[in-house]
Amino acid sequence: MKITLINTNKAKIPAIDFDVMKDAILGADYKLTVIITTPATIKKYNATYRNLNEATDILSFPYSKSEGEMYICPSKTKEEAVKFERTYENFFAYLFIHGCTHLKGYDHSGTMDKVEAKFRKKFKI
Repeated sequence: MKITLINTNKAKIPAIDFDVMKDAILGADYKLTVIITTPATIKKYNATYRNLNEATDILSFPYSKSEGEMYICPSKTKEEAVKFERTYENFFAYLFIHGCTHLKGYDHSGTMDKVEAKFRKKFKI
């Protein structure tokens, strides 16, 4: 199943093979919607769902074992890329992998780090 990509602010999206990455991490039957959004929108969701009144680079919402949604804020992604000394494209791909591992059911932990490292290596991120 292909990813539904919704670019609400017409931001530049890196040329990443999202479908291949999603299938490797979540499986071919997983239904994923990725919304490219503004700082104001992601801040609103971060406040509502995480009680953090700030914009963030990514939020993931698993709805079931086979469906979820991911919000990515390109302007925050660009800021964070600089902090981690990565290119925008590389950090965007890193965040996508990170979001997919959350959708897979992992929380921040050493185990999640190992799963992410496996996929970063596979996709040369």
